[in-house]
Amino acid sequence: MTQLSELTTLRVGGPARRLRAPETRDGLIAAALEIWSGFDDWLVLGGGSNVVVADEGVDGDVLRVVTRGIRAAQQADGSVHLLVEAGEAWDGVVAFAVANRLAGIEALSGIPGTAGAAPIQNIGAYGQELGNTLVAVDFLDFGSGEVERIAASELGLGYRTSAIKKGRLGIALGLELRLTASADGLSLPIAHDQLATALGVELGARVPLADVRAAVIALRASKGMIWDAADPDSISAGSFFTNPIVSENFARGLPPGAPRWPTEPERPAQVLPLGTPIPPLAVPAASEFRVKLSAAWLIEHSGISRGFALPGSGAAISSKHTLAIINRGTATARDVVQLANYVQTRVMSEFGVMLHPEPLLVGIQL
Repeated sequence: MTQLSELTTLRVGGPARRLRAPETRDGLIAAALEIWSGFDDWLVLGGGSNVVVADEGVDGDVLRVVTRGIRAAQQADGSVHLLVEAGEAWDGVVAFAVANRLAGIEALSGIPGTAGAAPIQNIGAYGQELGNTLVAVDFLDFGSGEVERIAASELGLGYRTSAIKKGRLGIALGLELRLTASADGLSLPIAHDQLATALGVELGARVPLADVRAAVIALRASKGMIWDAADPDSISAGSFFTNPIVSENFARGLPPGAPRWPTEPERPAQVLPLGTPIPPLAVPAASEFRVKLSAAWLIEHSGISRGFALPGSGAAISSKHTLAIINRGTATARDVVQLANYVQTRVMSEFGVMLHPEPLLVGIQL
């Protein structure tokens, strides 16, 4: 039996009863339909970067998505659409875009996993999100057994979530992305403070795409967020907790130093004829505002430091980044869950905030 620990970046997980890895889209569809015709458990696995599998493994079929292919299509409006097979490594997609002077996903460099997993999480980093460029997903629906084209607007994309993550069963077969052709090779305006600082520019500046990619990869590597067998801090499932989103009233009760980012969209501009009195600005009730908090800040200020581990555990908090739980070489899924539960308890006790896991948990619960 294949040990799923060999196929996941956290290096935990028991055996799979049967593993399949068709190399073509037609083969992937046929294998999925065959598996679904029975009543056994099944799991779809891409790069294994955002998943924690139970020590007992999966008593069923694991379908590994390894289909490859990227095709660029020029559009009448001047944009370029990338048609990407689900098994392509996501960072390879970004590298392709940057090499071909296509802007829109350069800040998503270095994110592990496959393209097919990207819309499930609505991946995002350093001021960009997949949802900003996603046109549609080709999706094999579990219920109908049919291939559907689902527009991005129908996927319920939100902060690290989508309709697929929330329970729509099936397999992402491919993506269509709308990117901006950049004749001068420059990025979209830089929209993240940390990235702007790393590049030595002001927010809103445009810089060479290759420079953005290099800076993002360096930033991620400094946090152990680029998987590297030689770096113990990278043996993880990436960020283990999402940044919580709370009401403005609740956020006001946190310590002054707690980072806060309003999530409300900007109000549309009002155009008034000359001489028209300016109407009073309607201010929504405080309860209508939502604020994103920093999970890393909450963890650190609840008394859990970088490198923290429970006695006798093979799992630990990364020494570079408190959002990551790492495998120190001997961790089991049980070790990871125990540490994650401890982190949740500490943050809840200190701040009254429940942290939610970002990875898919297979056969285990927090």
